[in-house]
Amino acid sequence: MHVLYKSLILGMAAAIQGIAMTFFLFPHFIPSGGAASLAVLLNYLLDTPYSVTLWVLNASLLLAAAKWLGKSSVIWTLLCVSVTSITIDFLTPLVTEPLNPVLLDLLLGAVVFGMGVGILFRMGASSGGMDILALIISKARGAAPGRTLFYINSSLLLITGVVVDWKVIIYAIICQMIGTRIIDVIYKLDFKVKLAENHRFH
Repeated sequence: MHVLYKSLILGMAAAIQGIAMTFFLFPHFIPSGGAASLAVLLNYLLDTPYSVTLWVLNASLLLAAAKWLGKSSVIWTLLCVSVTSITIDFLTPLVTEPLNPVLLDLLLGAVVFGMGVGILFRMGASSGGMDILALIISKARGAAPGRTLFYINSSLLLITGVVVDWKVIIYAIICQMIGTRIIDVIYKLDFKVKLAENHRFH
């Protein structure tokens, strides 16, 4: 039952993340991170579905990094990535144009995205992304993962800005600033998710 409860919570958080991307960020080609930058680029250039790029990229990186992440972490992250991708794939046909002006959608998207990722972090899970690639590179070359992740995300964001619109860079930075604040707030909230006490859900 503990596994089922955790699966439901992670699924909900991953779906929230997908909702933020689909309704608020992607209609303006605003990436929420490195993997999303690549998804935005491929969608803009080749009309590749966001969900396909995100799932294939994350699944490939997870398999490559399995020996460092551990089987349990890989399975939970793959679950989150799959739910996010399915959510995006299901909802994307409903969004034919941006819902609101870019700044309002940016604010809403960053807040909702931060809520989803914050819940994932509270549950000890990951939403995947380029942190996996940074881990692989840091293990293979002995480089600092934080710096590696910065270079990867910055490069992808810069390319996205050049190809799509330079304003995307500014919007993405604002999204990261707001989103990370929301993640920190949720992560530090004074409540505990105690799976050991979930017998009341039986």
